[in-house]
Amino acid sequence: MAVVSKGVPVPPLVSVKRALLSVSDKTGLLDFARGLSERGVELISTGGTRKTLADAGLPVKDISEVTGFPEIMDGRVKTLHPMVHGGLLAIRDDAEHKAAMDAHGIGGIDLLCVNLYPFEDTVASGADYATGVENIDIGGPAMTRAAAKNHAYVTVVVDPADYAAVLSALDENNGQSPIDLRKKLAQKAFARTAAYDAAVSNWLASQIGNEAPDYRAMGGKLAEVMRYGENPHQSAGFYTTGERRSGVATARQLQGKTLSYNNINDTDAAFELVSEFDPKRTKAVAIIKHANPCGVAEGASLKAAYELALRCDPVSAFGGIVALNDTLDAEAAEEIVKIFTEVIIAPAATDEAIEIVAKKKNLRLLVTGGLADPRAAGLAIKSVAGGLLVQSRDNGVIDDLDLKVVTKRAPTAQELADLKFAFRVAKHVKSNAIVYAKDGATVGVGAGQMSRIDSARIAARKALDATEAAGLSTPLTKGCVVASDAFFPFADGLLSAAEAGATAVIQPGGSMRDDEVIAAADEAGLAMVLTGMRHFRH
Repeated sequence: MAVVSKGVPVPPLVSVKRALLSVSDKTGLLDFARGLSERGVELISTGGTRKTLADAGLPVKDISEVTGFPEIMDGRVKTLHPMVHGGLLAIRDDAEHKAAMDAHGIGGIDLLCVNLYPFEDTVASGADYATGVENIDIGGPAMTRAAAKNHAYVTVVVDPADYAAVLSALDENNGQSPIDLRKKLAQKAFARTAAYDAAVSNWLASQIGNEAPDYRAMGGKLAEVMRYGENPHQSAGFYTTGERRSGVATARQLQGKTLSYNNINDTDAAFELVSEFDPKRTKAVAIIKHANPCGVAEGASLKAAYELALRCDPVSAFGGIVALNDTLDAEAAEEIVKIFTEVIIAPAATDEAIEIVAKKKNLRLLVTGGLADPRAAGLAIKSVAGGLLVQSRDNGVIDDLDLKVVTKRAPTAQELADLKFAFRVAKHVKSNAIVYAKDGATVGVGAGQMSRIDSARIAARKALDATEAAGLSTPLTKGCVVASDAFFPFADGLLSAAEAGATAVIQPGGSMRDDEVIAAADEAGLAMVLTGMRHFRH
């Protein structure tokens, strides 16, 4: 039999006679409080919560009546009191605890309903430092942890989504709370305070410019339990962090099947890529498969951009993810639904486009309300055995870089535009990455190879396949440009690109053999531009 401490057994059922409610988010509060009161539970409350209950005509006792001490310091000190924490932490069946309660007049608190100051929302809104600090809750987490620790006797509720389940459990057990429910809610309470403290500590680290704090905490809220993970034998869940940056986590799904783990991963990759293209300058479409682009293009319209993106690799595009940088219109929607597509994600969609997509019942349509800012700061996290790798998001943008021409021949205006386009795409291709592009569209993509020359050859091979599929006599790579996510360690990768038909190259530079590579480019008549920034993506 489970015990609390000192051999005291955990009671399977605990009567709920007295409840303390103190919430910032008042969603469902009145119905929950009324339900408790109707079941004979005495209500205690604080500040704004007490006023809300009293104004609704519910019998409620102010916390100061329990503590015998007024709220002070603008409400900073109101629940940090032995009359509160004694009532939460007391082991009711322990003789010493019971004697202390009797000696000091401490009444047990059987249910605690708390949600915390809206710190995450406050800092996400861009609040200043002082406002952020003021919204760090102290009493709420302290009470929550106390109640969760003593879940043998106390039911702790931190989420309005659990109100109905608690009332139902009380009805099913004659006003008593079952241990299984108390354990479940205690786990959730500790997870909530952990996520809250993670948000506070990470925000403070960012405020003081500490990029690698001694302790790094992560937290998230379950958005969805996945059917399985990357493979059917893996379990998975999708958690949101509260970041307001537009993307798959903030999107509204207008229709289609539930997103899978792989759908979410690939959709995120697609939307991050297409967000590199300003819709005020151009329309852009990215088609993603297994987190790599099979085609990306700019165009005068989304339909034109989609057709060019699809041309790059129509075979791989089957069952892919399509991301657009502007409102999905009917013209683009008609083209996209012609082949099997898993997900479409865009900032918005017209009513006509929504009707067209609706004919494909399983096709997911997501709207985000905006693009993801490619320059935004943030964290990228990867698990390894025994730890986490944490780095800042790759928010380098080609438009912000000081490009350097290092060959005898400078690129033409068209070549330079294509070089920038290709490097924008290469940033989102798994390393080693090679991207061939022409006239604002990819014509070949080589990704994830162990050597750069292999990526160059694969990209060229795919370009030849696309040429044949399009029924063209001239290879799509003839007169194209090539982008590499990292430097060419040898001239062979560069020469392979030249053989494919590339006339200009963009790469970070920084190899010990840069001079050798530049000389090879000059000999081949290529123009070469160095960015000084690498974009490895593993």
